[in-house]
Amino acid sequence: MYSTALRFEYAALLSSTLPAVIRSEAENERFIQMLEDLDRKGRRMSSAERRMAELLTLLLEDFEERHYALKAASPVDVVSEVMQANDLKQKDLVDVFGTPSIVSEVVNGKRKLNAEHIRKLCRRFRVSPEVFC
Repeated sequence: MYSTALRFEYAALLSSTLPAVIRSEAENERFIQMLEDLDRKGRRMSSAERRMAELLTLLLEDFEERHYALKAASPVDVVSEVMQANDLKQKDLVDVFGTPSIVSEVVNGKRKLNAEHIRKLCRRFRVSPEVFC
């Protein structure tokens, strides 16, 4: 399994850092700093330090997933976002949707995107169809 030296070094790291589930921004920042300090060692990092870095990474990822997770965007939100990102107005999407009224209905959430709309949006904005699902 693990050598006595590795277990001793890892136990010393654990007792000095006291890693636990992150519950605050301050703890998050402290663990980020610890991980950055370990990462700076690069190849000189010991096996125990690599294990500690793995543990800190898991704890940080857990905190970020719980506190910074992005909400799923609706297809209408995605259309609105690509319009804004590309400085487009509704009239600029008539070629995708066919008529100004359909563009308006989609943008205002009164009509759902169909397969043809999605295909044209994907081609125009070079994105995956999954973006609009």
